[in-house]
Amino acid sequence: MSQILQQLTGVRARMEQAAAAAGRDPAHIRLLAVSKTKPVEAIRDAYQAGQRRFGESYAQEACAKIDALRSQGDFADIEWHFIGPLQSNKSRLVAERFDWVQSVDRDKLVERLARQRPAQLAPLNICLQINISGESSKSGASESEIFRLAQLVAQSDRLRLRGLMAIPQHTQDPDVLGQQMQSMQALFTRLAQQYPTVDTLSMGMTEDLEAAILHGSTMVRVGTAIFGARDYS
Repeated sequence: MSQILQQLTGVRARMEQAAAAAGRDPAHIRLLAVSKTKPVEAIRDAYQAGQRRFGESYAQEACAKIDALRSQGDFADIEWHFIGPLQSNKSRLVAERFDWVQSVDRDKLVERLARQRPAQLAPLNICLQINISGESSKSGASESEIFRLAQLVAQSDRLRLRGLMAIPQHTQDPDVLGQQMQSMQALFTRLAQQYPTVDTLSMGMTEDLEAAILHGSTMVRVGTAIFGARDYS
């Protein structure tokens, strides 16, 4: 058993246990393998272990990996998610290659992605990123902006509104973490009541996926527990 297969198996077991503890069906919670900074070979290993959803944060690095894998022809069913802050001048790269963008947080980005999404491709799936902790170091729209942004996305036939994404505060205080996740769950419920395409609450990473699943997350974004620590050098 390869190391990545072993680690993927462990993450999936954690997800199943968390779902059982929350009284939820684990089939309703998707795993996004965060492969940013990792080589194509690591993605191949995870793919061979059955993983099909991958998350990337750096547009040029990601596009090089996507193009390399697509040129080989055997990876056409990978679902690519862009999850990092997206600069406007990189939006075309993402609009042309990705299946999802989870980090949409401003009007200009909505407009550019809608304009740049090729007509022959399926609509680009969009999650609106909320800065739920209010930390100045984090990207994301404020809670008060979400429903206006949602309306902008829903008006475009090149985009499909799917839900919300957040990175709660990195804290050892379970009450603070739980409060932020509860706020996300409440916003997600309100959004889903207004838009029938909304089905995704992207929340939870390696350290807090259990808490996220308890608070209604439908997609957890896990990198370190699958691929190991990242080397940013």
